[in-house]
Amino acid sequence: MPYVSDFTKFINGWLKQHPEELDEQQKGRALWWDKPQDPAVQQANAESKVAQKPYPYFSQN
Repeated sequence: MPYVSDFTKFINGWLKQHPEELDEQQKGRALWWDKPQDPAVQQANAESKVAQKPYPYFSQN
């Protein structure tokens, strides 16, 4: 039997008692994360990146 933390047990039990929260969780995810992606914008973002130096805090003066 794999280890399950006390917090995971609590959340799983709470979600069984409140199944409506799964719908709210999906709505929140859709609001903040599940957005349609535009390939042109992604390409422009990739092209506009500037290479970072390996250690930016080292002064080479």
